[in-house]
Amino acid sequence: MKAHHWLASLIAVAVLATTQVQSFGQEVKPVDLPKPKPNSADEPMAPKLSLAKSAEFLDAVNVNWTSDKKCGTCHTNYPYLMARPVLKEGAMAGHDEVRKFFEERIAGWETDKGKPRWDTEVVATAATLAFNDAHTTGKLHPLTKKALDKMWTLQQKNGAWNWLKCTWPPFEHDDYYGAVFVAVCVGHAPDNYAASDSAKDGMAKLRDYLQKTPAPDIHHKAWLMWASLKLDGLMTKEQREQTVKELLALQRPDGGWNLPSLGDWKGKDPNHVIDKNAPSDGYGTGFVVHVLRQAGVPAKNEAIQKGVKWLQTNQRESGRWYTRSLNTDKHHYITNAGTAYAILALKACE
Repeated sequence: MKAHHWLASLIAVAVLATTQVQSFGQEVKPVDLPKPKPNSADEPMAPKLSLAKSAEFLDAVNVNWTSDKKCGTCHTNYPYLMARPVLKEGAMAGHDEVRKFFEERIAGWETDKGKPRWDTEVVATAATLAFNDAHTTGKLHPLTKKALDKMWTLQQKNGAWNWLKCTWPPFEHDDYYGAVFVAVCVGHAPDNYAASDSAKDGMAKLRDYLQKTPAPDIHHKAWLMWASLKLDGLMTKEQREQTVKELLALQRPDGGWNLPSLGDWKGKDPNHVIDKNAPSDGYGTGFVVHVLRQAGVPAKNEAIQKGVKWLQTNQRESGRWYTRSLNTDKHHYITNAGTAYAILALKACE
């Protein structure tokens, strides 16, 4: 298995080729979906916006990724579980199958064959399922709570976690992202989990870390702003207003945003050119529009409307929104995450 498939399990606990029982009480049957073609800048634009096509793409790419790779990734199936519940187009069978994989992973962590390969697997899985619970059942699932409680046992003294650092920005390259990702997702966790006895000490350490450690770039600062909307003490009102201004200042003439401009990135391949003046892309536009909406910028705001227009007119035929990788020109997996955030952005502006 290639190294960039981080969070790959040593042995998959779940065998997705057999019928499984989903923990919400519904039977989950394996979903047979054709693999989408590789992410490419050459894919034609869609003639008109279709959220149904986006649902088809997201289901297909994530069911196949999870079944083939048997791992979780910040560029594919974690953002999928965050975004797919807001799409009412299409059945949720694909979502349920991907969710079931992670539930099976959690259930098997205490076994010799199912042990997490990295701390990051525990942290990212726990946080993502907490966010997913909030937008599906509205209740904290017992396996989610089990994962969250285990997550705190791996927390470092400084309040962050030993996040996987593979020189793959914007996700897998620093501890700060792991910490702020947890803050966002735990802040959304149902049943007021963030204030529970189980989370009390860990949350205090996490707050302390985020208060003392400056965000390294505007991308991570935007994540911090998102987290601060649910968790007190992370940003003042003035700091949020300043962050909104910084994000708006990066909007491109065509109404979109691009990922390269959100940080001073250095990818895995030193020969891979990262151009801050690159064209607008799905991740940059989707993520920024979504976060601005969460921060209270009105849907009728001119900048938001321009961003929405960009998303409406730059969907590809497959239903995805293309984003060039910061790390390599081989796969552009960030397109998968970009599509998830484009959906979150559009839904936030309805």
